[in-house]
Amino acid sequence: MVVVINKKIILGITFFLIFSFILPINAETESPIKQMKDGISPENILCREGLELVIRINGMPACVKPETADRMQERGILLDTKIIKSDFEITTVPASSMSIVNFYITDHDLNLSHRGIEVISTEGLFEFTINGISIQGPERMIETGYDTGKFYLKLELPETINGKQLSQDDIVVIKYLDKSNQSGEQSIQLKSIPLTKTFAEIETFGGGSRIGHEFILRLYEPDANRDSRDEDKISISQLEFRSEGGIKTTLANPKFDANSNYLIETGHNTNIFEVEIKIPRQIDGKTIHIGDWYEIKYIDRTTPSNSDEKVIFKGMIG
Repeated sequence: MVVVINKKIILGITFFLIFSFILPINAETESPIKQMKDGISPENILCREGLELVIRINGMPACVKPETADRMQERGILLDTKIIKSDFEITTVPASSMSIVNFYITDHDLNLSHRGIEVISTEGLFEFTINGISIQGPERMIETGYDTGKFYLKLELPETINGKQLSQDDIVVIKYLDKSNQSGEQSIQLKSIPLTKTFAEIETFGGGSRIGHEFILRLYEPDANRDSRDEDKISISQLEFRSEGGIKTTLANPKFDANSNYLIETGHNTNIFEVEIKIPRQIDGKTIHIGDWYEIKYIDRTTPSNSDEKVIFKGMIG
């Protein structure tokens, strides 16, 4: 008995077996961009088996083959300076809009005057990019107090990058060049900031668009987390409610039947605040109808940028 087998099938199976044998890749390893969105620093990115981590001059990481890494190094598009642990630290403080990133850097080598507050030029010390594209950063940084060695910077983001509006998928990279560490070597500190973590958010859960039904109003607000050991609170009078028909009040209005006068942090150091309310049929003699739009606005006055940032949730009465 003669069995005829399609040559294309044999070639396909052979190619699959060879491909699988020479490329034992861990499919669970996520891309560098996805890892950065999860808050992993560029130098700590994990690569699939057989690939090497490289960091470009703009601070963006990539996973490439060893021979590709060598060619990139020859072309001068990789960082020459090693990223090593230094005496400084970058700490980001999320702001309430996608236009500002507040952050602090602690570097005692910059604290030259122990009796005054230092104001230092950032020229030659910082580089800022969004998705690998250079942007203009602050010109100066100011020490937070006498002899603290901790400096505050306010990074104002552009509205667009290459003609596209900023979105929650964008990543800001702060690169700090430390030229004065104790080892005598120049080192670089990289800090990646997904824009999803740079602004406050308002969410609703469990019937937020239905009149008379209780629902949870949740606010993500890191600036209000002042005590990492105990749950913090935000007064519901800070949240404004507006709807059609000229309705304008705050959630402190008893008509919302809130279970607390505060949004209460959900646990120690979570940055998430919740309160349970319901939308009434009438507010101050004015009726809310099905199909009406409404919005809940939070004005954040706690940002280190010393500016009022507005966060607005928009919904439709169901």
